[in-house]
Amino acid sequence: MGLFRLLFWIAIIAGAFWLWRRFSRPTPTRPEAQNTSAQPAPMVRCQHCGVHVPRDHALAMDEQWYCSQAHLEQGPRNNER
Repeated sequence: MGLFRLLFWIAIIAGAFWLWRRFSRPTPTRPEAQNTSAQPAPMVRCQHCGVHVPRDHALAMDEQWYCSQAHLEQGPRNNER
């Protein structure tokens, strides 16, 4: 009978501790719920290699877009695919 009483109190204390931890923590917000209104970034094509990059990461010169400083300096590729 003493062992049953000890296990009973351990279960009660563990359950109370679990409930306290569950309701004392703030509920985390879901990251996918926060980004539902975000628009995808517009993409541009590098005039040298053809890779598509986000416009805010691309480099522009004379209304032509490039993926890196090296490709900007080399200019557009002469033999288009």
